[in-house]
Amino acid sequence: DIVGNPASTIVDLSLTQVVDGNFLKVVAWYDNEYGYSNRLVEEVVMVGKN
Repeated sequence: DIVGNPASTIVDLSLTQVVDGNFLKVVAWYDNEYGYSNRLVEEVVMVGKN
């Protein structure tokens, strides 16, 4: 389940495929609110350290 996962995206390897030999189709899932919030907290912490 992706809801509440702190990662920005989760790549679904079972749905990722090469099309026509030179095109890569990648399927990724994300919880935009939770993932964004985690990235924002990481940035605030990083800025606070400088």
